[in-house]
Amino acid sequence: MSNILWTSTEIATATGGTAVGEWVANGVTFDSREVGPGDLFIALEGASTDGHRFVPEVLAKGASGVLVSQPVAGPHVLVADTMAALQALAVAARRRVMGKVIGVTGSVGKTGTKEALFAALDRAAPDHAHRSLKSYNNHTGVPLSLARMPMCRRFGVFEMGMNHAGELAALTRLVRPHVALITAIAPAHTQFFDSIEAIADAKAEIFQGLEPGGIAIVPFDSPYGERLAKAAARHADHVVTFGLGEGADVRALETMRTPGGTFVTARLRGRELGFTINQPGTHWVSNALAVLAAVEAVGADVALAGLALAELGGLPGRGARVTVPLADGGTALLIDESYNANPSSMRATLAVLGAEPARRKLAVLGDMRELGAESARYHADLAEPLIGAGVVQAILVGPEMHALARALEGRLDFVHVPGASEAQAALRQALRDGDAVLVKGSNGVGLARLVAGLEERA
Repeated sequence: MSNILWTSTEIATATGGTAVGEWVANGVTFDSREVGPGDLFIALEGASTDGHRFVPEVLAKGASGVLVSQPVAGPHVLVADTMAALQALAVAARRRVMGKVIGVTGSVGKTGTKEALFAALDRAAPDHAHRSLKSYNNHTGVPLSLARMPMCRRFGVFEMGMNHAGELAALTRLVRPHVALITAIAPAHTQFFDSIEAIADAKAEIFQGLEPGGIAIVPFDSPYGERLAKAAARHADHVVTFGLGEGADVRALETMRTPGGTFVTARLRGRELGFTINQPGTHWVSNALAVLAAVEAVGADVALAGLALAELGGLPGRGARVTVPLADGGTALLIDESYNANPSSMRATLAVLGAEPARRKLAVLGDMRELGAESARYHADLAEPLIGAGVVQAILVGPEMHALARALEGRLDFVHVPGASEAQAALRQALRDGDAVLVKGSNGVGLARLVAGLEERA
């Protein structure tokens, strides 16, 4: 099978540009650090840097050509605007896709669900599934992910995110999914929305891009499930619900905790299936049901999807488990949830920590950002789930955690520190053999550096 993704002529045709030289690309990126031999490098102009500065570097690294808005030495396609050209390349890529496309969004769980869905489809059709990498889910990441999709893939899974109304409407019209899935609705980015209902409405924009005959998948157990289903019905031929509650189309009939995960007996639309999720927590049961609903919707093998869920490991920053060696020769378990945080995901992961069979349970919790006027209340409300999880010591990181610190006074041992480096020092001092520690906060807090620092010693 040819690994040619684009020819210079195709790029020029798609973008309305002028090709200099005849060449082919087998990959696409706008990050100069990621460029490998044979890649197309797109020189985007941003607020802090201009990709054109890196053109000599990426060509030296083996890029087959570059997409630019100013003449350069070397093979390139010249366009008026590289950002507009990226969008145009995405449109051309989507137009030539022959397989089924799935769009995924939600306040929580979208990246994990996207990865689990890709694993399930890849198990059913090896080397014929494609997905957006990392959290490439915004106005640059989504078109890049489309531009990277070979036309011969049977399945494409694309994550879409937003923090303002209208953003998902634009992204979903690029992706044009056959199946659109919402994982959950929760307080996230509330700084930019008047209510949780408004967040639900913004997430429901994903249905606006559905292809004719499209299927919408919505969370049955959500307080906003009916609202989402009504919005979906305006664009979808079928609306499928998933959840634990009686009446869900894809439902968990029975769950049983296993070491490191959960065994689930589920009823799908066409059959019953027993499978194991290699991730702990009720939120992962919900994610898995959403995955199975999507797999069934595109006609892939749900039994193989169940096997893929049993093999799925934790993602860095989203549930990965790291064994940390201690100075005294013992070890501790670190649950890495450092990539993001909102009130709902904080509660879910604290419940996972609470179920962990450890000698002691500790938590490093960083600020939850973009919560607006209600931020103090949302942070203070973490006191009860923190105590309920059996945490013996908490390390609170960042100024927003003042509210939780006040709520915990006299109730739980804690320290409050300004940043990740101080948190790492405090955690190293606190950890003992047999401990389990949860590390979670908004990405901007930088707790991934804490995890990396501990892993370097592992």
